[in-house]
Amino acid sequence: MGGAFSSGGRNKSERGSKRRGGPPGERDESRKPGGHVTGEGFEGATLEPRSETGWAPTVIAGATVTDPNSVEMVQRKVKALLNKLTLEKFDSISKQILEWANKSVQETDGRILRQVIALIFEKATDEATWSEMYARLCRFLMESVSTEVRDESVKAADGTPVTGGALFRKYLLNRCQEDYEQGKEADDKAKKDANDAAKKEAEDTGKEPAGEAELLSEEYYAAQKAKRRGLGLVRFIGELYRLSMLTERIMHECIKKLLANTENPEEEDIESLCRLLTTVGKGLDNAKAKQHMDVYFSRMRTIADNPKVTSRMRFMIMDVVDLRASRWQSKQESAGPKTISQIHAEAQKQ
Repeated sequence: MGGAFSSGGRNKSERGSKRRGGPPGERDESRKPGGHVTGEGFEGATLEPRSETGWAPTVIAGATVTDPNSVEMVQRKVKALLNKLTLEKFDSISKQILEWANKSVQETDGRILRQVIALIFEKATDEATWSEMYARLCRFLMESVSTEVRDESVKAADGTPVTGGALFRKYLLNRCQEDYEQGKEADDKAKKDANDAAKKEAEDTGKEPAGEAELLSEEYYAAQKAKRRGLGLVRFIGELYRLSMLTERIMHECIKKLLANTENPEEEDIESLCRLLTTVGKGLDNAKAKQHMDVYFSRMRTIADNPKVTSRMRFMIMDVVDLRASRWQSKQESAGPKTISQIHAEAQKQ
C-alpha cells in the first residue's frame, strides 16, 4: 500500500530535474531575466527583465528590512487589530492598540499617534453601528496614553509642548473638524459626479434620464459611500460627546450648521441632524441650553411644514420631535451592539 506513495514512483524533485537536466533539488540557473529559455517548444524564447515596479520577495530583491514603525507597518498592524476589535475582546485588543500609540514616545511630532486616531476614525465612520465601541476606545487611549508622547509643534499656553492625553484630545478635535468639513465637500462632489454621469449618459443615448438613472454607476456608489461615512461621522461625534470627550459648544455648532438652510434643505443634512439629536439630545436638553433647543425644534418644525421637503425628511423630523416630547426615552435605546453574555442573559429573562 505504501508503494503507491513512496519509492515506487518518481518524486517531484526528480521529475523537475530531468526536465532541467540537473540533479534532484538543484536550482535551474538557466531561467534568468533576459536570457534564453531552454526546452522543447521554447526555441529562441526569452524572459523579460523584471520591471522596476514589479513585485519581488524582500530577501531576493535585496531590499532593506522594513522599519517596524513605518507608516505602512503601523497601517497594517493597527488596522488588523481594529478588525479584531469586539465587545468581548475590547480590553485585550485596546491594550495592544495602546502599545502602538505609545510608540510615539520615540518621536517629536506624534506621527504614530495621529495615524492611530485616523485609522480609528476610518473604522468608526464606516461602521456606524459600532461607533459607541470606537468612542470607548478613544476614551481609553486618551486616559492611558503615555505622558511622554509629545508634539513639539503643538504648544500649551505656557509655551511647553502638549503631551499625553491632552495631545490625544487635541488631535481628536482636529480630526473631527477635518473629517466633518472634508466629508461635506466629498459628499457634494460625489453627488455632482453622479448627476453629471447620468446627464452624459442621457446625452449619449439621446434619451431622457430616469429618476434613478445614475444607479449602478461608479459615481452613484461613490456618492452613497460618502453619505454613509458622513452619517457615521455624525453618530461617532455624538458618541464622543456622550463620553465627555467633546464639549456642548461643539455639538451646538454642528446642529446650527445642519439647520442653516430651512428654505431648501439637503436631505443628507436633515438625516445627519436627526441622527445627531437622537444620540446627544438627552444630554444637550438641559435647563442651561433649553432656549437653544427650543429654537432648534422650532426651525425643525418649519422645515417639516415646508412643502418642498420629502415625506422621508418630514417623518425623520417628527420622530425626533416625538422623542423629545417623551423626554428622550426611546424604545430602541438598548438596540445597540451587545456581548454574547448579554444576549444570553436577555434570552433567559424571556
